[in-house]
Amino acid sequence: MKTEQQYFEEGKTLQTYMDDMSTLKEESFSVYNAFQLPQDGFAEQLKTQNLHFLIITEDWCGDAMMINPVMRKIAEAADVEVRVALRDQDTDLIDRHLTNGGRAIPMVLILNNEGEVIGKWGPRAPKVQEIVTEVRSALPPKEDPSFPEKQKEVIKSLQTRYMNESVLWSYVYESFKETVLNIVK
Repeated sequence: MKTEQQYFEEGKTLQTYMDDMSTLKEESFSVYNAFQLPQDGFAEQLKTQNLHFLIITEDWCGDAMMINPVMRKIAEAADVEVRVALRDQDTDLIDRHLTNGGRAIPMVLILNNEGEVIGKWGPRAPKVQEIVTEVRSALPPKEDPSFPEKQKEVIKSLQTRYMNESVLWSYVYESFKETVLNIVK
């Protein structure tokens, strides 16, 4: 069984992954180009920690479309290496890092200098999860014939919000920062 560090070593860089995206690429770069990293000292703190990140993701994922660009900005500012493992290519990795029993992505694994997983973050910031839960609560039951169409509408509206509402990006940033700072105290 491969270790998370082995997945990291075999993974694409986040920059290459984003350049190679076939789905939601334009939207992801829109977030990347618009997101401004807060000047709060977090990047400088990260530089001293000898960490690297492995993101389990897929390019069709709306959450990843918003979150990966934020992670890239953090990593670039902090000189932290980030690699990507595709969830569906090898489910062994995601199956070690399930969210409520599901293969939710993106999942950011925080690895130390020895390649050990010392923390993880994902698949959403809690404040973003509240929004998603609220929006999904309006969906009809899954048995309802209109469910598939209504679900598509919800996903599209969330993707639009993810791309355009900068406050959501700040929720991701602040939540990830809190997770990391709790690990490296």
